[in-house]
Amino acid sequence: MSERPHDTDPALRSDNLRMVGKLVVIAALMFGFGYALVPMYRAICTALGINVLSVAERKVPGNAPAGGNTQVDTSRVITVEFDANARGPWEFKPAQRSVDVHPGEMATVMYEFRNVQDRTMSAQAIPSYAPRQAMAHFNKLECFCFNEYTLKPGESRQWPVVFVIDPKLPRDVRTITLSYTFFEVGGKTPAEPST
Repeated sequence: MSERPHDTDPALRSDNLRMVGKLVVIAALMFGFGYALVPMYRAICTALGINVLSVAERKVPGNAPAGGNTQVDTSRVITVEFDANARGPWEFKPAQRSVDVHPGEMATVMYEFRNVQDRTMSAQAIPSYAPRQAMAHFNKLECFCFNEYTLKPGESRQWPVVFVIDPKLPRDVRTITLSYTFFEVGGKTPAEPST
């Protein structure tokens, strides 16, 4: 029985081993990238102020066991001011301009929206915070900014914002401004009627 020539060729064997090594490295890098996607996704969403994680995934310092909330810092009060900006012909405003809360205490504020146009529209809100350092400590449990909404002509809606301020908020921050910009989402609404 004769040997096949490619079984004894050391150059070919070396090339095959090198290729296998490269494929193993690529597979390891792909696994590492896939493993790192979850923390990268969370970091990007936090940096952009997009909170799309479910409530069960969040670790909110203000959530306490059934025995009661022992995380509320009653030694200080934070004033949370609410602002609303509408980029378009509609009415958008908070039901109240500000609320005083203790860090760790859950609070709810309503926002009101009314489509004053004579056409159906789809819109979404984007939050921003001042001072900027407050963003990492402002935990929204429920927010209309998580979704896109379609409203008929003249339709009004109210949406809640349920939030908790992390007790780790720096002590020099006494006021936080939560501002929403409500804008129409392109391509989701019918064309305006021709006149």
